[in-house]
Amino acid sequence: MQTTLSEQECITWLNRISYERSEEHTLVLAVPSLFIRDYITAQYKQSIQTLVNELTGENIVIEVVVRKSSEKEQLDQMESATKYDEKNPPGIKKQPAKAQAMPAPQKKPRDPNINPNYQFDSFVVGDNSAFAYSVSMAIAKNPGVSYNPCLIYGGVGLGKTHLIQSIGNHIHENTPELQVIYVTAEMFTNEFVQAIGEKKTPQFRNKYRKADVLLIDDIHFLQNKASTQEELFHVFNNLFEANKQLVFTCDRPINELQDITDRLKNRFTRGINVDLQPPNFETRLAILHKKCKEKNCHMAEEVLEHIGKSINTNVRDLEASLTKLIAYSNLLNKEISLEIARDQLRSTYSMSKDQSMSIDSIIRVVAEYFNISPYDIKGKKRTKSVVLPRQIAMYIARTITDFSTTEIGYEFGGRDHTTVMHSVQRVEGMIQSDIVVNNSIQNLVRQVQTYKRDK
Repeated sequence: MQTTLSEQECITWLNRISYERSEEHTLVLAVPSLFIRDYITAQYKQSIQTLVNELTGENIVIEVVVRKSSEKEQLDQMESATKYDEKNPPGIKKQPAKAQAMPAPQKKPRDPNINPNYQFDSFVVGDNSAFAYSVSMAIAKNPGVSYNPCLIYGGVGLGKTHLIQSIGNHIHENTPELQVIYVTAEMFTNEFVQAIGEKKTPQFRNKYRKADVLLIDDIHFLQNKASTQEELFHVFNNLFEANKQLVFTCDRPINELQDITDRLKNRFTRGINVDLQPPNFETRLAILHKKCKEKNCHMAEEVLEHIGKSINTNVRDLEASLTKLIAYSNLLNKEISLEIARDQLRSTYSMSKDQSMSIDSIIRVVAEYFNISPYDIKGKKRTKSVVLPRQIAMYIARTITDFSTTEIGYEFGGRDHTTVMHSVQRVEGMIQSDIVVNNSIQNLVRQVQTYKRDK
C-alpha cells in the first residue's frame, strides 16, 4: 500500500497497525487506540482486505482490534515523551546531534505492464524517428523537467510503444525511486469502469495520482468515452501541477481525434508533440540487420535488401516478414535464397501493395478527371490547376480510407500532416458552399470505388 499512499499517511496510520493473530479465513490486526481503529476501519480496511484476498487467492476477512499497552509500554511511552538528557537539563541548550546519513531512496517496484525488452539501445534511429527518439531520451534522463507533457504520434508499427516503454525502463533502471506507471488507454478505461462498479474510485485515483511518471499508450481509444476523459483530465491536472512526467502516444495528430473534449486536447498539446514517419529504405535495411543480430541468424544481403525494398509500410511488417523466413529456414533446414524469399513473402507483398493502391487509385482517378498526371499531384507544383486536384485527392483519401493524415502525406510526396489537414478543411468548406463541387466530389468517390473493384 505504500506505493499508493503518501509518506505522511504511512507514518500516521499504516505504521500504527500490527499483526495480532490469525483465525480460520480471518486476519486480526491491532492498533493502539479506539480513535485509530475507527479511522483505519473507515479509510483503509477495505483496501487491506482486497489486497490480502488478491495475494492469498482466498476470501479473508479483516478485523481491527485495540491492543491495550502493557504497563511497561505505557511507562516507556511516557518516558520517551518527557525524557531529557541529564547532561543537558532544561534551560541549557543541548549540543547539536551528530548529523545522520540520509537513508537510501526506496526502490519502487517495476510496473509489470512494461516489457523489459523495449530499450533505447534496441531502437533503430533513422531520419523518420531521430527527433522522437531524442525527445524520449531527454525525458527519460530528466523526467518532469522538460518536454512535459509529451505526445508521440504516428501510424501503426512505427515504434510508438517501443519509445514510450523505453522511457519507463530507463527511468526504472536509473532513477528507481520514481514510481512509473504504464497502461494503454484501454486498460485505463477498463480499470476505471471496474473501480466504479466496485465502488473503489478513491483507490483508483490514489494509484494514478501518486505516480511520478505516467505513460499512457494509444489515447485514440478514449474517443466517445466521456467519463474516462473526465477522470483522465483530473489525473492530468493533478500530476502536471506537481511536475510529474506525462507521456502519451496516439496513432494520429491530436486534432484529428473525434469526440475528445477540447480541454483534454489542449492538455495533450500543452507540451511537445513529435511524430514518427515510415522509415526510408536505409533505415529499413538497418532494422533488418539489427533484428537478424538479435535473433542470432544469418540472412543473405540480397534477401534483406529485397525485403527492405518490398515492405515500405512499417517496422512491424518488416519484422513479421523476417520472422517468417527464419522459421522457414529453421524448420526445413534450408538457406533462404532470393527466390525462396520472393515465393514465401508473395502474399505479404501483395497485401502491402493493395493497401498503398487505395491511395494510389484515388490519385489516378482524380488526375484523370482533371486531365493532369498523377506525378503532378504527388509533385511540388503549386499552380492552381494542380493544387485543387491535390487537395481533393487528399480529402477523398482521408474520407474513404483508414489512413491517418501522416500516412496520407507520406503517399502524396512526403508532405506534412498539417498540409493534409489544411486540404481536408478547405475542401469541406467548398463542399458546404458549392453544390457543384459537392456533386463532383461525390462522383469522384464513386469512380474511385469502382476503380478499386475493377482492379
